[in-house]
Amino acid sequence: MPIIVNLDVMMAKRKMSLNELSEKVDLTLSNLSILKTGKAKAIRFSTLEAICKVLDCQPGDILEFSKE
Repeated sequence: MPIIVNLDVMMAKRKMSLNELSEKVDLTLSNLSILKTGKAKAIRFSTLEAICKVLDCQPGDILEFSKE
């Protein structure tokens, strides 16, 4: 898939666990895990906004486009 999800990188930079992020963005652990592993087919802007607020980052810090 040409979209790479760098959620694990941002979580590591902020020293935040998946459980902690799950609680703060009010998303189930399983849905957040699907997103983190890059298996998600879509993400709502409201979810992306919540993640960016909690991790204090920009959407481009989490999502990356790869031509390969």
